Amino acid sequence: MKAVFETGGKQYYAEEGTILYVEKLDAAEGDKVIFDQVLMVDGRTGMPYIKGATVEAKVVKQGKGKKIKIFKFKAKKKYRRTQGHRQPYTKVEITKINQ
Repeated sequence: MKAVFETGGKQYYAEEGTILYVEKLDAAEGDKVIFDQVLMVDGRTGMPYIKGATVEAKVVKQGKGKKIKIFKFKAKKKYRRTQGHRQPYTKVEITKINQ
């Protein structure tokens, strides 16, 4: 079973057993999460979503990605700013796809 679902403004392609890094979800480690905005299941597409289709997942980990550095600079003006950012994520394992 293959599915495309949407969460956090992004679309993810998944099969059962797939491990994905999605935008941070409000769930603890070990919790079950259900994604109901399913765009495609086994080649069958919705307009825009398939009614009644869900993707079930288990939260494996909450974490932060690698740090990226932002450096702003204006020539001849003595303006320099450095900033860092770590994007939070949720690691999920797809357990079941329902049509």
